[in-house]
Amino acid sequence: MANTTAPITLPAKAHILVIKLAGIGDGLLTMPAIRALRESYPDARIDLLTRHIPAQVFRGWEELNDLIIINPRPQNTGPGRAFTLTQRLLLLYKLLKKLRAERYDAVLLFHHLLPLHRRLIFQILLLVTGARWRVGLDNGYGWFLNVKVQDDGFGSRHEAEHYLAVAEAISATTPNKRLAIALTDAERQQAYAIVHGVQKPGAIPGPIIAMHPGCSILSTARRWPPQRFAQLADTLYHGFGGQLLLLGGPDEAPLREEVIRLMNSAMAVRSLSGQESIRITAAIIELCDLFIGNDSGLMHLATAVDTPTVAIFGLTNHQAWGPYTGSIPGKAAVVRLDLPCMPCYFRGHDIGTPEGCATRDCLTQLQVAPVAATARTMLLATHKFLMH
Repeated sequence: MANTTAPITLPAKAHILVIKLAGIGDGLLTMPAIRALRESYPDARIDLLTRHIPAQVFRGWEELNDLIIINPRPQNTGPGRAFTLTQRLLLLYKLLKKLRAERYDAVLLFHHLLPLHRRLIFQILLLVTGARWRVGLDNGYGWFLNVKVQDDGFGSRHEAEHYLAVAEAISATTPNKRLAIALTDAERQQAYAIVHGVQKPGAIPGPIIAMHPGCSILSTARRWPPQRFAQLADTLYHGFGGQLLLLGGPDEAPLREEVIRLMNSAMAVRSLSGQESIRITAAIIELCDLFIGNDSGLMHLATAVDTPTVAIFGLTNHQAWGPYTGSIPGKAAVVRLDLPCMPCYFRGHDIGTPEGCATRDCLTQLQVAPVAATARTMLLATHKFLMH
């Protein structure tokens, strides 16, 4: 079949598979494109192949017919147990067999074609489906695609816009480019109990501010120093009062405790356990007046629940991975330096250096003042808080 870059149109009742094998934030960024598919093909069957953790943010989302998990968790095993090699091969065989049996009309790949081992995985997944249309970004390695969207590299447009461009290649568009997560009443009630506990709402005057001083273990170099988070919390407390919730995974508990130890103000502060599910964490952030954090999945959760967001960026390409609000102004801001070496992670057609350089000047030289100024602007824009 000849390759094409022109948009195609699928049958009204097409069977479509979307592939996105990444983390929480990356999963959320596919939502505008998947919404475009549903709005443009309301009678289609749309399935998503993803990983176990990001699948949680899609639960209850009506745009999808089925979630296919590429790495289900082992059942009936103790802590720390994992699949054996034999079990993994059997799971892979069953997955490929299922993908083949579904007889998809089109498969949309929401990934850049790098590095080599990832390209090989994508080639196998797309070709084994036998789908007539194989759609994705092409950076010169997309020989297995027959509907190609030119990939001009990381930062040429936001990643969410890359995925929207892939959807547009099959004539799917949407005016609503917001991220979303379908929280239940029970999840919101559980989050309310965690945030407010037994105290009455408003018992502590001022805003509820959430901070995430951590980030994915895939690139811990993205972390702004913990002493800066502590200084930022003190600064905002002196200006607005309020309370602080420190968020993150269980492995980041020592980092959160370090922030608390370094704080000098009387700000009420709690470090959550990190045992909360992704969805409960999203519901907690939804109750907050402001979220401040590094480049992470929680940053994207904050925009998905419409909480004003201040994102701290260093080595990562903010043009590609910054908070995405669907072009709605005033809901999110990136604070970063502008050094000649930035970004060094996700630059052009290269992944770059996830751990950055030895000195990480892009973050160590970023002072509290510009972050505090941006946070102050966001809080004042809500018209609820006055400076002390």
